[in-house]
This record gives sequence, structure tokens and C-alpha cells, in this order.
Amino acid sequence: MMTWRRLAEHDFPLLMFWLEQPHVARWWNHETSLAAVSRDFGPAAKGEEPSEDLLVHLGDSPIGLVQRCRLSDYPEYLAELAILVEVPSGAMTIDYLIGEPQQVGRGLGPQMIRSVIQATWNDHPDASCVLVPVPAANRASWRVLEKAGLRRVAEGDLEPDNPIDDRAHYLYRIDRPGAARSGA
Repeated sequence: MMTWRRLAEHDFPLLMFWLEQPHVARWWNHETSLAAVSRDFGPAAKGEEPSEDLLVHLGDSPIGLVQRCRLSDYPEYLAELAILVEVPSGAMTIDYLIGEPQQVGRGLGPQMIRSVIQATWNDHPDASCVLVPVPAANRASWRVLEKAGLRRVAEGDLEPDNPIDDRAHYLYRIDRPGAARSGA
């Protein structure tokens, strides 16, 4: 069974290890020192930032991370996505990783994303949809989104997380069940 809880400061050494793994480092491009992880993940862990960093467990073992937030809480990011597609009120976004190397390629990514999105409808009653940008070059990531039930709604240029990547991105979307669709 897959569960999650908020990332806490005592999880930072594990997150540092995951961010150092080649399959994660390639796409997350994040500093892995304790100071950097504390700087970038500490505010959400302490509840000082509106995003949610969720440590995902398979049974009793942590396997990955999902970051979840309302796009309206990050106006610059919302504006960047709005160039590609209409962003409805209440839209949310996620970012994700499977950190444990032995868990990669086992079909856990789609399960993790489906689970967190289902919980999003319960945890955030005003959430209209989830929009997820992914670098076009990251085929594994956009295939996971497709397997989780998201559909590609746009293609275009966005600022890449890793400066070695070009700006080409795909934008995926899933709507709240029963909600009227717009901007797709």
C-alpha cells in the first residue's frame, strides 16, 4: 500500500541521498548539501511555504517524493504556464521522483501519481485540475504521467530545471472528476 506524509527535517539526509542518484540528479539538478536541502525544502517542511512536500512510502519504506502546490500560490510560475494553456482557477501542480534506485522501473510512478492526485481532490476541495509540465526530453517522466491518466494538452517553451536541457516542454493535465473542462 502506498501512503505519504509531510516531509520533515529529519528526512533531509534521505532526500540528499535521493537527489544524488543519477536517475534523479539528471532531471532535478539540485544541490545536495545539507545546507542546500535545508534551504530549499525547509520552509515547506516547517509549514512556512504553501507547497507540500510529501514523502511517499510503499509499505513501511520511503520510496519517493511528491511536491504539490496551488499554482495561484506561485504567480510567476502560473504566468509561465498560462502562456501555453489557459490555467483555470484552483489549478494545482505536482513534481515527483522515485528516489530509491531499486524501485525505478517497477510501475510505482503511475501508482504514486494516481494516489496523490486522488488525495488532492479530497485534500483540496477547490482544486479544479492538476497541470504538470515536463521536459520533452524526459520521456520516462511524461510516459509515467500518461500511464497515470493525464493527457498532453500543450507543448511549448518553459524554463528548464536543468540548464543543460532545452526549453521544450509538454504540459499534462487531469481534471477533477465531474468538473467542467476549460482551457484544454
